[in-house]
Amino acid sequence: MKQHLTAIIFALAILGSAIVLGNAYWKRSLEETKISVTGLGETDFISDLIVWEGLFEKQANSLGEAYSGLEQDRKAVTEYLNSKGIASEEIVFSAVQTRQNTRAEYNNEGRYMGETFLGYILSQNISIESKEVEKVEKMAREITELLNKEIQFYSQAPRYYFTQLADLKIELISKATEDARLRAEKIAENSGTTLGGLITANMGIFQITGQNSGEDYSWGGTFNTSSKAKTASITMKLDYRIK
Repeated sequence: MKQHLTAIIFALAILGSAIVLGNAYWKRSLEETKISVTGLGETDFISDLIVWEGLFEKQANSLGEAYSGLEQDRKAVTEYLNSKGIASEEIVFSAVQTRQNTRAEYNNEGRYMGETFLGYILSQNISIESKEVEKVEKMAREITELLNKEIQFYSQAPRYYFTQLADLKIELISKATEDARLRAEKIAENSGTTLGGLITANMGIFQITGQNSGEDYSWGGTFNTSSKAKTASITMKLDYRIK
């Protein structure tokens, strides 16, 4: 009985080894009969949507005085933007933010003695989103003219977007796939084989960088918003059978 059991175990071990070796040979054979290529789809485009934001604030000893001054500044800012061709309905004002302005006091020995109240500071954010990119760009460059009106205004750099991004991505996938196929055909031709059917296709990360910016690609994808002129790219990795 013991001899029979040993023989069965031995036979199963041989069968298992044969399966493992066969599987390894099959995988190796598959690797040897396929071509892996990576194609690139890339295009330059100009942003068609601009978002600009700024902030203005007013300081006074009382809340009422500060709010009244801020309201006057808001009217002046609106009039200024209207004069630059920005319609009132394009201008979005956020809720008013309030904070106390204080100064830390120290004695001659440098010991902290508390805070001195200097008044209230009220601030309000403003944003504009428009497809008239050049018009808003020009306004953003000239917005510091409000300083001549004694309005304490802080302007941020515009952000640029593209509203047809979904269509652009499909176009790039097509370009990258075609580029990979042409590469595979060339490799097959040079190696004396014929390109067969597609085995797998894997899409890379979608990247948007500023043109001539020298930006590096990111593993998670780069999405540039600081440049109006951009470059979009994507890669496709394809595995083809060869005959």
